[in-house]
Amino acid sequence: MTTAQYVAAIDRLRARAFPVQRGWSDTGPCGPGFHLTTLISGDAPSGADDPVAEAVEEAEDQFAAESEALVAVLDARWGEAQMFSLWSMLARRMEGEEIPEPWDELCTTVAALHLWKAEGRWIATGAVRGGDRLVAVVTDVDPP
Repeated sequence: MTTAQYVAAIDRLRARAFPVQRGWSDTGPCGPGFHLTTLISGDAPSGADDPVAEAVEEAEDQFAAESEALVAVLDARWGEAQMFSLWSMLARRMEGEEIPEPWDELCTTVAALHLWKAEGRWIATGAVRGGDRLVAVVTDVDPP
């Protein structure tokens, strides 16, 4: 996919009504107040020999470039993103605090998000821990 396709996918989520119950749509998990989707899903090769290590590095570089290009387009549209760490939210969750969706799911899989607010909805992108997937969320649930 291209940056324009990633932006179009986010715009489609922004235009959708939120479901009344948690479930799955054609783009991924959704529920009251949120839609979550995977924009980039890479299957980086793993191994220790040089050709494989080089392929892994190339895949990581490509992933980073695509992520940065998307953030630049969204920054131009909505202003500079807030960098939002999910570490404290994860710690609070582990201490037993109830975290609302989609933040509960995000804090268990993503370390930090680029976060914008537009037209009453939060839009966020972030790399899943392990670095081979980029997710996007659209939600009207304020970060806790």
